[in-house]
Amino acid sequence: MTRWAMLSAAIIAEVAATMSLRASIDSSIWLIVVVVGYVTAFALLGLTLRVGMPIGVAYGVWGAVGVALTALLGAVFFAEYLSPTPISGIVLVIVGVALVEAGTPRKNESQAQVQSQVQDVIS
Repeated sequence: MTRWAMLSAAIIAEVAATMSLRASIDSSIWLIVVVVGYVTAFALLGLTLRVGMPIGVAYGVWGAVGVALTALLGAVFFAEYLSPTPISGIVLVIVGVALVEAGTPRKNESQAQVQSQVQDVIS
C-alpha cells in the first residue's frame, strides 16, 4: 500500500469516526464506530509517517481533507448549514495545504540539503 493510499484510508477512517461521533448523539451504538475509526485512523497515519511522508504534508492533508469532508457530509447527513464563508475557509485551507505539499522537498532533495548544511557547519 502506498503512502498516499494509507493516508487516504486514514482520512476516511477519521471522517467516519467523526460522523459517527455526531450520530452517537442520537444512538450510543455509534460509539463503537467512533473508537474503531479513530484507532484505525491514527494507526494508518503512523504507518504513513513510517514509510516516509513528511509530517507537515501528512497532517496538513489529513486536516484539510478531513475538515472539508466532515463539513460536506455534515450538511448531507445532518442538515447542517454551510454558508459561503465556511466554504471559502475550507477552500483556503485546502489551497494552503497544497502549497505546503508543493514546497516540501522530495526525499533526495531533502537529503542533499541536509548534507550541504552539515558541510557548511563543518567548514
